Amino acid sequence: MEWDRHKSYWPHADTSRFVLCKPHKWHVQDAGDGPLLLLLHGAGGATQSFRHLIPLLTPFYRVIAIDLPGQGFTRLGAQARCGLETMAEDIAALCTQENWQPHAIIGHSAGAAVAFDLAPRLPSPTPLVIGINAALSHFKGVAGILFPLMAKALAMMPGIAGLFTASNGNPRSVKRLIDGTGSKLPPEELRFYSALISDRGHVNATLQMMAQWDLGVLLNHLPQSDIHGLLIAATDDRAVPAATSREMAKQMSHVDYAQLEKLGHLAHEEAPVQVAQLILDYLAKNAPD
Repeated sequence: MEWDRHKSYWPHADTSRFVLCKPHKWHVQDAGDGPLLLLLHGAGGATQSFRHLIPLLTPFYRVIAIDLPGQGFTRLGAQARCGLETMAEDIAALCTQENWQPHAIIGHSAGAAVAFDLAPRLPSPTPLVIGINAALSHFKGVAGILFPLMAKALAMMPGIAGLFTASNGNPRSVKRLIDGTGSKLPPEELRFYSALISDRGHVNATLQMMAQWDLGVLLNHLPQSDIHGLLIAATDDRAVPAATSREMAKQMSHVDYAQLEKLGHLAHEEAPVQVAQLILDYLAKNAPD
């Protein structure tokens, strides 16, 4: 996406900057002081997903939100580096270059999976991980076979990103897409998703992420992991069932579980105060030395 075209209305644009850390040119939003929280959005999102959370966290923490490779305003430097492990590797390199030492990584949906993969790659002490409607399970049954194959096929089709943006960028389609996650957002906030879905580069990077996505190694490792964290799930999430986080928390001895009623996949955008309170309460109990 072109920053100059959207910066006049993009949330927290005054905190934005761009950082070259090969192979990508990263869009970063950096605000506040204190222990560092690193925020990772889900597939197809951008930093705007945290527009309400950021001002609730910055009175107590330094908050850095980044756009994943090729999504939002981060310029994709290598098409083959959109998968789970490669993104975690590249974000770890970014953290090293910028001397970021997160106290906690907060990830939404697929961003939570990236957070769990990223945390052990960073210097000790290992950051806490907080997942919001974390995408930590495979698709079930036939969908587990068909969806990855479809994503790979779409990602390889010339022009498919342009076709997708043309057919889904209008306000009615965007509203239908968001409603399908179980969340409700006001019209003035849907404009951010309209901008994202209307951008060919963003859609292409999202398709590449879907095509390269593989949770196998991570899911096998997590039950034995010593990562400490919190999984927050919403009961009306139609994209990732609350049971996904609940069952993963049972498998991980150092991970807590919290449930939000009558909220959907974008719970942190619908009810930011509730989500921020859960995050702040957990961090207060696990304050850095």
